[in-house]
Amino acid sequence: MLEDHTTAASYPTRWPAAYPKGYAVVDVETTGLARDDRIISAAVYRLDERGEVEDHWYTLVNPERDPGPVWIHGLTSDVLEGAPLFEDVAEEFARRLADRVLVAHNAVFDWQMIAREYARAEREAPVRQRLCTIALSKELGLPLPNHKLESLAAHFGVVQRRAHHALDDARVLAEAFRPSLRAAAAGDVRLPLLECRPLTEWSDRTAPRIGRQSSGGYGGYRPTSWRPSRKRPACPYPNPGRYEEGKRLKQGMRVAFSGDTSVERELLEDRATEAGLHVATSISRLTSLLVTNDPDSGTSKVVKARQHGTPVVDEAAFGQLLGDVEPAAGSGVAAPESPAPEP
Repeated sequence: MLEDHTTAASYPTRWPAAYPKGYAVVDVETTGLARDDRIISAAVYRLDERGEVEDHWYTLVNPERDPGPVWIHGLTSDVLEGAPLFEDVAEEFARRLADRVLVAHNAVFDWQMIAREYARAEREAPVRQRLCTIALSKELGLPLPNHKLESLAAHFGVVQRRAHHALDDARVLAEAFRPSLRAAAAGDVRLPLLECRPLTEWSDRTAPRIGRQSSGGYGGYRPTSWRPSRKRPACPYPNPGRYEEGKRLKQGMRVAFSGDTSVERELLEDRATEAGLHVATSISRLTSLLVTNDPDSGTSKVVKARQHGTPVVDEAAFGQLLGDVEPAAGSGVAAPESPAPEP
């Protein structure tokens, strides 16, 4: 049973009618951070509309490959060998997610890993909205030194017993989310809900499918370098300068992204590249535009955008702009159509 870390002052006298009717607090441990990595354990705490715990669930998952950074999650090949495959737990997992808002710390990561696993299993995750507790802590103005789960837990006096164990991480997050939710309700704070669009198809890259981990970890991963970088082709168009409000994007403009997005980040970047834009990984005086749903955050990209006077738009506005990108000067061709949004 979860302890109650909510102070009396944070109990709302009136609950906002627009708030969701239930939540699924989720944590997944994975073989890594890349798009072809796999879930190796998952936990769900189901909470009702006011944050009261209904039940919890935990499972190991056999990833059918090297477990990756064992030094982080502690799950070896021997431990996972007899665990069920994701397709074997997909129905039960879905039952616990159905008709609820998915809540996670850095929710875009957990959601993307879950969506990919369901796509591999030729199913859809029954999640339509997610809530990131990092974003919620910003909305509440919590005085945290950083955005780590341990800092959020410490703020509410929650004791972590087994860091990077899915069940304990989900418990800790549920304990911290409950008072956060009540504080939001008491202050009539808008919850930072984002849309979840399930993947409808999946094609795995050529990832080795091996049953034992090597001494150095999967695929050459090391504790300091186990997130593969993704190289994109160079943009063929010169940078025409900054985006101007009310005008069209132009091929060659340098676009950077920051923070959580409704559409998977890689997909947004792919659409920008296909439209003839230059996807930048950092902000400089040459950056044409920053896309973020949280312009008031203190991320390094947002701070640098302010310093350089870089224009900022949210994801929805960027999606509209992508539909009508101006061809580069002298190209003599129309801008490529941006792919239609996922259904």
